[in-house]
Amino acid sequence: MKKLSLAIVLLSLIFILLVSYRYSSMTEEVIIESFENRVENNQIEEAVEITETENTKPDVIEKEQKSKKIICIDPGHQQKGDYTTEPIGPNSDKEKPKVSNGAIGISTNKPEYELTLEVSLKLKDRLEEKGFVVVLTRKSHDVNISNSERAKIANMNDSDIFIRIHADQREPSEFNGISVLCPSEENKYTSKIYDDSDKLANLLLESLIAETDATNQGISYRDDISGFNWSEVPVALVELGFMSNPLEDEKMNTDVYQNKLVDGMLKGILEYFNH
Repeated sequence: MKKLSLAIVLLSLIFILLVSYRYSSMTEEVIIESFENRVENNQIEEAVEITETENTKPDVIEKEQKSKKIICIDPGHQQKGDYTTEPIGPNSDKEKPKVSNGAIGISTNKPEYELTLEVSLKLKDRLEEKGFVVVLTRKSHDVNISNSERAKIANMNDSDIFIRIHADQREPSEFNGISVLCPSEENKYTSKIYDDSDKLANLLLESLIAETDATNQGISYRDDISGFNWSEVPVALVELGFMSNPLEDEKMNTDVYQNKLVDGMLKGILEYFNH
């Protein structure tokens, strides 16, 4: 009888140990699977990049620099679009995607987000040579900064103007040239900055066309652009050219033409502050 009881106890202990081991293994499998799914979906990698990469932090102006003219430059788009939505303006019921990754060059296969940062960095250098303080909304591609947040960076730094740099695409591929976008006069979000934004847009376009001899695609006045509607400082968006046009796409990828674009924007900005 004692032997039987001892056997039952031993069997019970073995059963308990087996159940505990299986539960532990299942829990570990769930944890590993969850981790692998997050890595596969780039959730962990992106979090590390965005929080730990110094270049992902937007510029912030020191107090002693605020005695100079401050220009905020927004290199349009980013490596991975964020297609969750945000209001197009303060207290708006209308929403649109936060930010996209932009166009792709038809000939060069270069992403728009690379082109815009290249040109923005060159413009930054030229402006600093002239004594301006320059804020960049981004300094690398691996960021996630919505269009409203980019406008808020300009606001936060008490920028005198906000220049947004983009490139265009359109079918048919024959379309070419430079345009500048600006808040419209009827835009309820930007009524206080309309006059200065309009002046800035016109001066930028005039000097860009003079410097590059590109086709003048004119000024486009808009109400639906989050990066305008959240801005509290004069703002304009430059479309450098059409990445859907093979010749213009190749041209925008050269230092010679990029320098002409930068010279044109620089002259327009200087003219704005000289008026």
